[in-house]
Amino acid sequence: MKNTFKTDVLIVGGGPVGMSMAAELRYQGIDCILIEKTDGVVRDPKVSTVGYRSMEFCRRWGISEQIRNAGWDENHTLDVAWVTTVGGHEIFRVKLPSYADRTQPDYAPETEQVCPQNWFAPEFLKFLGQYPQGCVKLLSELQDFELFDDGIVAKINNLDSGNTEIIHAKYMVASDGARANIRKQCGIDAIQYHDTQTFQSVVFQAPQLASQLGDRNAVVFFLVNPTIQEPLRAVDGRGEYRLILKPQANGEIYDAYEAIKAAISIDTPVEIISNLPWRLTHRVAEKFRKGRIFFIGDCAHTLSPSGGFGMNTGIGDAVDLGWKLAATIKGWGGKNLLDTYEIERRPIAVRNLEAANANLQRTQKRSIPPEIARDSEQGEAIRKQMAQGMERSGVKKEFDAPGVHLGFRYESPIVISDGLPPQDHTDEWNQSSYPGCRAPHAWLKPGLSTLDLFGDGFVLMCFNSKSGIEPLTKIFQQKQVPLTIHYINNPDIAKLYERAFVLVRSDGHVAWRGDEIPQDVEMMVDKVRGEF
Repeated sequence: MKNTFKTDVLIVGGGPVGMSMAAELRYQGIDCILIEKTDGVVRDPKVSTVGYRSMEFCRRWGISEQIRNAGWDENHTLDVAWVTTVGGHEIFRVKLPSYADRTQPDYAPETEQVCPQNWFAPEFLKFLGQYPQGCVKLLSELQDFELFDDGIVAKINNLDSGNTEIIHAKYMVASDGARANIRKQCGIDAIQYHDTQTFQSVVFQAPQLASQLGDRNAVVFFLVNPTIQEPLRAVDGRGEYRLILKPQANGEIYDAYEAIKAAISIDTPVEIISNLPWRLTHRVAEKFRKGRIFFIGDCAHTLSPSGGFGMNTGIGDAVDLGWKLAATIKGWGGKNLLDTYEIERRPIAVRNLEAANANLQRTQKRSIPPEIARDSEQGEAIRKQMAQGMERSGVKKEFDAPGVHLGFRYESPIVISDGLPPQDHTDEWNQSSYPGCRAPHAWLKPGLSTLDLFGDGFVLMCFNSKSGIEPLTKIFQQKQVPLTIHYINNPDIAKLYERAFVLVRSDGHVAWRGDEIPQDVEMMVDKVRGEF
């Protein structure tokens, strides 16, 4: 006999993005089931820096402290160094304060956080819980699915028991990674923006390396020599590292020990964990939706890891889609609200893909003279000249990019524009209340950010004015659209928010702003809730 389950949303894939989708839906009060075909243990951890915006979402879900305390030593250096070899000549260094020494930025209530996926996954699994008390079903693989006008019927293989289970859901979210099997089954292709490249990933333990390096240690070493021009990065700050290489000219991967020997010029004990090839693609799906099936994360877009934008772009997908699914399921979302998921998120995926590729190209196009590693006046001169070029080209922005994480702006039918928008320069960014932007962060009091006010429905921020609010609240009530009003009596925050009234969506992005409430309030309310 087949077990049958019902839920509002079925999520397929339990990586960081799928887990974030479940966290947002649960935060919004929506029933969901997440199926993951593995046992939940991450055995080949990707290096994951949870970016500013993603940490803000973790803050809203109540898990930011767990991610921050998952295991990374707050005193571990976050410097990035360009070296001929690890332990060899240092060419350039970007000094970044450790988390212990870091001051809070004035534009965010959270800093980013290094948290490899083998730490991220168990924290989220603990937070979400396993089915039936929680929403995560491990060792559960999607066998087949049918899409209907009113929902999804999915056939699930329970890998533990061998039983077949049937899940009926109103919607399905595909977070099944770069292979994107569900998207491909839906007949939706992905556009390639740049050539595919093959890399080799060597994960290894070198427990004494950090202490041997002392003050020369870094979180990322960019190797700059004629043989290797790729990064070596600390995965967990406890002796685990990942070395990225281009395979040999014939496509064969290098011997792991030989590769590490070429990368590290000091004698240190090493134990290989894995040595695997992988393909880097730069793709964005043509469509982010097929009926009641939605694509998020790597299923929808694959980016270069340069800059660490991929996972964070996927978490942004989850929050944008999450509040819109919630509004639709609860009945106050307009008939076109779900269409705006693709309208808003696809351009952001392309934007972030190009930002990541620019970082990749900056490294790959660098010319490396063979003399660069030599102990000679010529070698010293070459290294000094390269350092000057790195300073001019702004290599730091790959590792400190708040503009990429926080400065994007949505343009869609549910955003009511207001004059000339700010320019989107990913390396030059200031907070703005322009519609479509993430609403500015400011501290209302110690520990309470303006961002902490957002999440459940719409929020109207009122600065020095109450005129005209009553008709607006009446329309929101009539249409059963949740609205909370906050009167902010703080001139600095009022200046930051730029208008007397700022209407903020569930995801913390500005929907509308103005110095007066519009006369046609009903039209405005219908527009921002997707009934356009």
